[in-house]
Amino acid sequence: MSEVTDSRGRTRSRIVAVAARLLQQEGPAAVTTRGVAEAAGIQAPTIYRLFDDKDGLLDAVAEHVMAEYVSAKAATVRAASAADVDPVDDLRVGWQRQIAFGLANPTLFRLLSDPDRVLLSPAAQSGKRVLETRVHRIAAAGRLRVGERHAVDLIQAAGIGVIQTLLGTPADDRDLGLADSMFDAVLGQILTDAPNRAGGATTAAVVAFRAVAPDLDALTAAERELLTEWLDRAIDTPPATG
Repeated sequence: MSEVTDSRGRTRSRIVAVAARLLQQEGPAAVTTRGVAEAAGIQAPTIYRLFDDKDGLLDAVAEHVMAEYVSAKAATVRAASAADVDPVDDLRVGWQRQIAFGLANPTLFRLLSDPDRVLLSPAAQSGKRVLETRVHRIAAAGRLRVGERHAVDLIQAAGIGVIQTLLGTPADDRDLGLADSMFDAVLGQILTDAPNRAGGATTAAVVAFRAVAPDLDALTAAERELLTEWLDRAIDTPPATG
């Protein structure tokens, strides 16, 4: 790496860190080109050269903060798995932290709730993979009665909805118990130890088998692929009733 490229990278990182601090401490109004330039000890045109405009800078800040947050989440999941923490308890901890993060970082949350930004954000995609890991642990334990992808989508949708609802309510009027109520409602839809619906036990067994099927080394790759296709079809087909 050339000295010019290295210097450019350090300058960019310093600007992003300064803008993130201003955003978190003083709010979005503080993140102006002039304010960030002064705080970072640079000339304003440098920001335009590196980020094009203020929106580009905000995108970089959102990615930076989200990446740090996701890194911490991933470490928590690894620790929970190593310590054999109950996977549902681990999911609840992750849910609570996600709600707290969204409420503490409303501007970043709104930026990263934009579907177009999510698709282009490595940090957002990494965050989803952390949730997928948490859900996979529940499935492998035989406690998930819906497909993993459906469970992940349901949890994400519920979490985004709760944060948006709370952010749209004056701080003094927010019902902070809403997050716990929504989480319990989601668990009632995805867990086997919630009130059973027809075929729940059978589906849970299939989901658990699907979670470990890719690791069955006694089968060939083609056989594992075919097996997972069959299991996915079984999971996605509603059980017969009556």
